[in-house]
Amino acid sequence: MAEYEYEQLWLPRGTTRASARRLLTERAEYGHWELARLRLYPDGQRRVVLRRRIIRAVRTS
Repeated sequence: MAEYEYEQLWLPRGTTRASARRLLTERAEYGHWELARLRLYPDGQRRVVLRRRIIRAVRTS
């Protein structure tokens, strides 16, 4: 079973779709994060949950 680490971001209500997309694209490209969940609240805030796989290195000796 794969193990993941999670990161939660809050985007304020004034954040445009274009700037939110730009931020998430940068995180995906450079940090290897993928979108796990996005919730848009009635007041306009967005809660974004990103995840990335944890790769465990096995020591060989």
